[in-house]
Amino acid sequence: MLKTNEKIFEHFFGSLNNLKVTRNLKVTRKGDQLKSLFHRISLNLFASILCCCLFFSIAFATGNDIVKEDILTAIEKKYAGKSFEANFTQISRLAALDITEKASGRALFSHPGKMKWEYLEPEQHEIITNGKLFWIFRPQENQVMQGDASFFFKSGAGGAFLSDISLIRKNFTISVKEVTADYVEINLNAKKENSDISIVIRISQKKSEIVRVVTYNPYDDTTLFEFSNIQFKKINPDVFEFKVPDGINIIKMY
Repeated sequence: MLKTNEKIFEHFFGSLNNLKVTRNLKVTRKGDQLKSLFHRISLNLFASILCCCLFFSIAFATGNDIVKEDILTAIEKKYAGKSFEANFTQISRLAALDITEKASGRALFSHPGKMKWEYLEPEQHEIITNGKLFWIFRPQENQVMQGDASFFFKSGAGGAFLSDISLIRKNFTISVKEVTADYVEINLNAKKENSDISIVIRISQKKSEIVRVVTYNPYDDTTLFEFSNIQFKKINPDVFEFKVPDGINIIKMY
């Protein structure tokens, strides 16, 4: 009887052990299946997220390209071949010396390449170019500086693109910086390797007018111009010529 009982217990515990193994095997298999399912879900989810990211990135880039093209077309239509004048305020900052200077006056522009900056505050002086020569006239110092406009206003520097809007597409790599309900800002980076010009221009959404220009150089110096009371009108070409008064010192710039 004892041996019989031992056999029964051995069989019983053996069955339990086998049952445990079977259950463990089932649990293991279920665990493997869950892991496999989770792995597939993770891969599918990652692929979906990646596709969404790519889609939104492409959509964002495409959207920016559309905005850029729309705003460039708008300002080209507004400014191409036209003359205009505007009030301006200027804030210049020299980073190395931590100096900020402010000035204001009236500016006139005519296509192609003609400009006249009349500074009224803090002191009167003029910067004039007929597209070939340029003059900086300082009456209080009894002097005029004269040079080659093509050298000093190359690549659209000094606001030259305002007198020839085609220079923006021609000389700069363009990207959208900011878009609001009131304005669009675009970055202009000079295409030429030997040029360090970097410009941000702000265009009003309502009138497609350039209302702000900020220029940067590698030394962190900035010059900001804000334009107001912009008027498109015919301007006498003689405004962009300069006749040196008698007794004025002439300084040649090359």
